Amino acid sequence: MRKFIVLALVVILSLSLAACGQSNDNSGSEGSNQTDNSQENSQQKIKLGIIQIVEHDALDAAREGFLDVLAENGWKDGENLIVDYQNAQGDMPTANTIAKKFVSDKVDLVLAIATPTAMAMAGATEDIPILITAVTDPVGSQLVNSMEKPGTNVTGTTDMNPVKEQLQLLQKLVPEVKNVGIIFNTSEQNSQIQVEIARQAAPELGLELVEAVATNSSEVMQAAQSLVGKVDAIYVPTDNTVVSACESVIKVSEDEKIPVVSGESSVVKKGGLATVGIDYYKLGRQTGEMALEVIAGKDPAEMPIQKQKEMSVVINKKAAEFLGIEIPEDILEDAEIVE
Repeated sequence: MRKFIVLALVVILSLSLAACGQSNDNSGSEGSNQTDNSQENSQQKIKLGIIQIVEHDALDAAREGFLDVLAENGWKDGENLIVDYQNAQGDMPTANTIAKKFVSDKVDLVLAIATPTAMAMAGATEDIPILITAVTDPVGSQLVNSMEKPGTNVTGTTDMNPVKEQLQLLQKLVPEVKNVGIIFNTSEQNSQIQVEIARQAAPELGLELVEAVATNSSEVMQAAQSLVGKVDAIYVPTDNTVVSACESVIKVSEDEKIPVVSGESSVVKKGGLATVGIDYYKLGRQTGEMALEVIAGKDPAEMPIQKQKEMSVVINKKAAEFLGIEIPEDILEDAEIVE
């Protein structure tokens, strides 16, 4: 009987030890999984491709605003964000090559800056999420099905600017203006749209539009000079070719004392007279906020294209003084002034 009791105690003790061992093994496995998950999160990286049609202040500002928002929300270049920035230098074959490279590299996300590069990127992939910015007409460019519901792998922000309001601002600043020159690149669809709006708005405002074409940045000076003696002012839309060489337009403006009103503020900061319109840094930030949603798992196809939330009047006071233009007080009160 005594031997039986002892044997029973040995069996119970063995079972208890086995159970404890199993519990410890499970605990160790769970702790290991938690550690692995933690390491995986800390090592998570996103490959971001940025494709930009050309370098100029407005597009550079949009890129900067986009990256600033990502950095402020924990996605920092060189840490958990791998940024591959490529510039097409105004050349569409180069843009197409860059787009194919991003697809081949299997980037996780793309920022496409300006209409031509957005079209190149959208033509290269239907799978990689694409955030666009500085794109004037996403629907007309066939990037999305509609502004409200893109229905594709593309979403982001549009820089459609208030062309008619900009021409009205010109009239307030230069009441005697009758003939307005407009310089643009016919191959940029975003510019064609703005020119068409200007063509419709000009007669309504009692203005005559005089068109000058520049197919590349080296022709911008010649296009501006062709307007001398024909116009009272020059309007520069958000045309990438013209804006990238806007110093040429400003030189003609200063030599001939012709006021320049533009579609965005970077031209004004370089010597243009005024604008009411896009702040590309803020537009880039809006796009960055949308990118955070895509990173979190939101489907671009369901995300409406956004417009600039705030338009602002920008006046170059030094240019106004040089041209002998007195800015009305009601405009000065709410305007951003650059010297």
